[in-house]
Parts: sequence; structure tokens; C-alpha cells
Amino acid sequence: MTPTPRQPLAGLHGYAPGEQPQSGTGGPAPEVVKLNTNESPYPPPSPAVRALREIDPEALRRYPSPDARPLREAAARRYGVSPDQVIATNGGDELLRLLITAYCEPARDEEPAEGASGGGLGVCEPTYSLYPVLAAIHHTPVVRAERDADSYALDPEATAGAWNAGGARLGFVVNPHAPSGRFEPVAALEALAERFDGLLLVDEAYVDFAPGDALELVRRRDDVAVLRSMSKGYGLAGLRVGLGVAPAAVIDLLHAIRDSYNVDAPAQAVAAAALGDEARPEFEGNRDAVLSERDRLTGALTSRGWRVWPSGTNFVLAKPAESGPDAAAVYAGLKERGVLVRYFDHPGLADKVRITVGAPAQNAALLEGIDALSAVRAGRAVAR
Repeated sequence: MTPTPRQPLAGLHGYAPGEQPQSGTGGPAPEVVKLNTNESPYPPPSPAVRALREIDPEALRRYPSPDARPLREAAARRYGVSPDQVIATNGGDELLRLLITAYCEPARDEEPAEGASGGGLGVCEPTYSLYPVLAAIHHTPVVRAERDADSYALDPEATAGAWNAGGARLGFVVNPHAPSGRFEPVAALEALAERFDGLLLVDEAYVDFAPGDALELVRRRDDVAVLRSMSKGYGLAGLRVGLGVAPAAVIDLLHAIRDSYNVDAPAQAVAAAALGDEARPEFEGNRDAVLSERDRLTGALTSRGWRVWPSGTNFVLAKPAESGPDAAAVYAGLKERGVLVRYFDHPGLADKVRITVGAPAQNAALLEGIDALSAVRAGRAVAR
């Protein structure tokens, strides 16, 4: 007889990723313009591709480096820290789970995680929707603070106050912020760290497109960690490699509780090559192309009457023009035309869509779709 799952998992709704249409061969459907999951529109740097092609079959027979030391050394050189301050994980999401396991207390069996006191995870909403899912799996309390409803600005004092009052031991802040794209300067993050009584994790999944980062805080503080991803700027979302940068004592603890051989040999080799000096020019060229297209897309949407929030990422959060279809209709109408964007049917976001910055042809298809939807709306209005 199959046992009943743990009570905290009853009715748990897992993380809902953006749609991933598949072709008959299992890869992405080529006819779809996919601007909904913030993947790079450009291929990985050629040294990374070459490293993949040169994988020795013998490396597949043997277990990989257990602590991914060569990859950690490559990351440490890139980030200006010691390898002992770096951990490699199976995507950034594994790092999040490890930190919750390491620092957050489960709620007592007789109390729900929501409303439990002490030992929990602090978040600042709206935020990455996986955070509360991971907390629920661990049955740890979630302590919620709010960003400004219009600008999505982070209030360090109010956030730390809410987290401390709720007994949070760990806080997650996405910077640049998802889903708005807002970038908070390092001074704001340090102000939050100064006031918060726990460990602050700055989730920098999108930092490759931002004007700054929080690595300097890790270099001089013992209460800040940083998450880095290979999925966005490096074009390696299919590889599943994340990197954590933190004080050595934090990294030692995470190594003690991570899965054995948690990053496979091909992933280690390809990610290390992508972080190397030889790959830097292509990485920067792809990044600059995305930034240029981000500016162009922002201008094109604004000229159509849309409101676009300032972005330090490879996506934009945008509210459709009042004269056109609303966000839900834009999402559905674009999908019918083979263009996918992200729609969040949540308070504060339901009137907006999040659009990944694509290559020029992809962005052109998006704008053509938006114009077609607006024309249909205008035609119906005239007909009435």
C-alpha cells in the first residue's frame, strides 16, 4: 500500500514554468517564436560548443569531479573570489533548495507553514514563484514583504523589518528583479543585509544584462550569498548549471548536504569553457546585441502606447495600450499567431505581460502580432 504523502505536500501546486512547445523529435518547435522563458536568442559561445563536441566518451563512463573543482576554479577567476567561495549546482534552483535545507526550520507538525513563527524564508513580492514552492516542500514558514506596487522598488528597511518580525533566517531577493526587470543598486542590497538578522541570498540570474552586481558584498561580508546562472547570458539553459558564491563557511555547509556528483561531466566542461577568457568576446557580443534589442523593443512598444518598466534583464514587463486588447487577450492572441509571451494572472501583474528580448526577427514577429491584434480591436470598435 502506498503511504500517504507528508501533510505539507497535500494539495501542493508545483512550479509552473513557461510553455515549452516541443517538436516531434523532442526539441523546441521551430515554428514558434518563443519569448516567454527568458532564454538567450543566441547560441552559446563557440568555446563552450567546442567543449561539448570534444567530450571524451570515457568521461561518460566515469563519475565526474565530485565537487566540480575545475568549474569552480573557472568561476572563481571570473568572479574575483576563491574557489572555496563557489559551489556548482544542478541549475540555480538546486542552490535555492540547499540554502532552505541548510538554514530554514520546518514548521511544527501541528501548525501550517503560513502563519508559523520563526526559522523561515523571507521573500519580497512579487518574486520568483519557485521560492514559496521550495519552502512548502520543506514546510518552512514564508515571511512576505512587499515591493512598491508601481515601481517595484525594494524598501530595505521595511523588508528587513518584516523578515525580522517574522523570524526569517534566510532571505531571497531577485536582482535584477523578476518579473519587473528593475535593478537595485548594491547600496540598497547592503542596507537590507545590514538590517536583516539572517543570510541574504541575492539571486542574480539576470545580472549578465545589468549595470552592476553584488559580488563585492560577498567579498567583504559574512551574511550575503549570490546566485549565478548559465541559462540566460551564456545561452546554456538546456545545460542546467548554477553557481553559488558565498562565504567559505556557507559553501562548506552546502557541500555537506548537496547530492553526490550533482553536476555531470559534460555540464562541468561546457560551463567552464563558457566562463573562460576565450569565450568572453562572444559572450559580450551576444549580451550587447540583447541590450540593443531591448532598447529597440522598449521604444517600439512605447511608441504604440504601451507602458514598459525599466529593465536590467533580457526581458521587459509591459502593460498594453489602453486603446488595444488587455494583457490576457494579448497573450492569447499572440499565442494563436505562434508567438509566446508570459502572462501572470496574479494581483499586480494581471494587466501586464513579460516579454523575453529575442533576436531582431523574433521581435519583429512580436510587434507584427501586436499590431494585428490592435487592428482587429480597432475594426471591431468601428463596427460597433
